[in-house]
Amino acid sequence: MVDAHQTFVIVGGGLAGAKAAETLRSEGFTGRVILICDERDHPYERPPLSKGYLLGKEERDSVFVHEPTWYARADIELHLGQPAVHLDPAARTVRLGDGALIAYDRLLLATGAEPRRLDIPGTALAGVHHLRRLAHAERLRGVLASLGRENGHLVIAGAGWIGLEVAAAARSYGAEVTVVEPAPTPLHGVLGPELGAMFTELHREKGVRFHFGARLTEIIGQDGMVLAARTDDGEEHPAHDVLAAIGAAPRTALAEQAGLALVDREDGGGVAVDASLRTSDPHIYAAGDVAAAHHPLLGSRIRVEHWANALNGGPAAARAMLGEDVRYDRIPYFFSDQYDLGMEYSGYAPPGSYDQVVCRGDVGKREFIAFWLAGGRLLAGMNVNVWDVAEPVRQLIRAGRPLDADALADPDVPLESLLP
Repeated sequence: MVDAHQTFVIVGGGLAGAKAAETLRSEGFTGRVILICDERDHPYERPPLSKGYLLGKEERDSVFVHEPTWYARADIELHLGQPAVHLDPAARTVRLGDGALIAYDRLLLATGAEPRRLDIPGTALAGVHHLRRLAHAERLRGVLASLGRENGHLVIAGAGWIGLEVAAAARSYGAEVTVVEPAPTPLHGVLGPELGAMFTELHREKGVRFHFGARLTEIIGQDGMVLAARTDDGEEHPAHDVLAAIGAAPRTALAEQAGLALVDREDGGGVAVDASLRTSDPHIYAAGDVAAAHHPLLGSRIRVEHWANALNGGPAAARAMLGEDVRYDRIPYFFSDQYDLGMEYSGYAPPGSYDQVVCRGDVGKREFIAFWLAGGRLLAGMNVNVWDVAEPVRQLIRAGRPLDADALADPDVPLESLLP
């Protein structure tokens, strides 16, 4: 039970934290809600940073979760530009960077993730970039526009979702783009070689150059500026700017310092939480990119770094903090837009978990649905330029029963007809 005398603290000013604060109020909590953000910007959504905002199609104000005045109206105490530097579960206090000590009855960790850094010579040069925060996107947007005007070269380390979306944005500005990726295709670990190859073709048609089977070993510069990027096979690529898009690591330092249970990096990392998003401390919860949650439906612990997990995980954690019976079992979901390709992916099919990939539609025209199966059971589905099918795909995943591969591949068989 909670009452007006209690204080709930949320550490992390991203989508998960902002939606958790909103949910506490919408569920009727009248106590103190304190939202601690280490950035000076109000909480914002991250997908536009590599999509609409980076492309120049969306304005800066469009990225924010709420308009700035909403927090005061909702009686949310907002600490901007103040990192949480120490968490004491025994005393139930959190200390901020300015020394302020805040006591809590319940606390939510929504600290997110941070970009992994290239550990090679030359990363201190002015033209080396990451993309995680709004400030990164603002800077990169200007860089891409400049590269386009001057026929400049961008080298991207990593052919994951961020690397590919930035490549598409850079080509839209007219920049020359080279993507360096150690795997044989983009998104190799997520989609496998067959569908990864489709993204290779898409980007090559738009003028992107790929260098597979290689890693960056050095960024060469002069007078503080980038001149080229060298790979471990001796190749040297001209570059005016370099983007490191080699993944993200969960921000677990605060949880580790507080002695909370963590998941090994080899298993995805993150703060270990149960199906109600509660950590090893009964008064502390975690949601969003940092949370490695036991998923009741999948029967395993997973950490999901995508927008939908923050959107839904923050509210779920808030309800659990209020004492509601929460079972967070959302099917993982993410989306991407690259050139004229739009896609949605629902489910969870890590490498080695599936034994068959079935496609319905025309893969060559990039209008299809792909299904990842294990023993006939649907693990995940990806719809590419085919819409209004994500919900039946999720229902088929939830059903967990063997499916006829021929029926899945047949566009004339409605997906709904395969539901039990």
